Amino acid sequence: MAEYDLKELQKIRQNKDVLDYLEQHKILEIKKFNDVCDYEQELYDLQVTLLKLQYDIIEKGKRVVIIFEGRDAAGKGGTIGRVTEHLNPKKVRVVALPKPTPEENGQWYFQRYIKHLPNEGEMVIFDRSYYNRAVVEPVFDFCTKEQHELFMKQAPEFEKQLIDDGIILIKLFLSISKEEQAERLKERQEDFLKRWKIGVLDQQAQEKWDIYTNYIENLFKTTGTKKSPWFEIDNDNKKKARLAAFRILINVIVGNEQEKLDSFVKKHD
Repeated sequence: MAEYDLKELQKIRQNKDVLDYLEQHKILEIKKFNDVCDYEQELYDLQVTLLKLQYDIIEKGKRVVIIFEGRDAAGKGGTIGRVTEHLNPKKVRVVALPKPTPEENGQWYFQRYIKHLPNEGEMVIFDRSYYNRAVVEPVFDFCTKEQHELFMKQAPEFEKQLIDDGIILIKLFLSISKEEQAERLKERQEDFLKRWKIGVLDQQAQEKWDIYTNYIENLFKTTGTKKSPWFEIDNDNKKKARLAAFRILINVIVGNEQEKLDSFVKKHD
């Protein structure tokens, strides 16, 4: 029902005769239809709230950094798309850096990320970030053990400096079960329109699942702090996870970090 906007769905929902006809002729399932309507309404409300917060960020010159990390096929791109859908594009940037150049390989690891930090009134969203060195790089031997250990030591200190300087830093990690990941990777492989989403590393996500798990657990343990916690979201249900991501972003930006989390969200601090 993606071709219908929220107002059209509401009109259909309010017309009992139409709903009865659609159900009797097996055109739709009422429960599924109601679930879609509820989701679209809540998504809209959260997008409005986030947009209002963006006005405040712009007006008061705040700086916000949002980091999205997660398993392959966990839905980072889709969630980021919903988050930015109705925001002022002039004041929000999505950063998805390619692999470092030879020149960047000779720099301090954080250096190429620093240049993308927000100016006053901006929100910057990292679609994967410097945390590549915490998980992906050691899994595939793209860095040495010493480089990984140094990063894990420096990351909390680096983030403390960002926060002390006034940056609002929010870190989201989208988790997914091994079975769900296998299904989504298979779907991407079979759907020509989604095949572009599969990279070389994605194809090894299943066979290296346990290795990933060890590094992810260490990520939470070492870089999740009181000042800069990780919010881990179970993303097997994409819609619920997207709504949870919105709620986390909104609560942290307004300073309500103690707000009760959804049952499928874990805070690592």
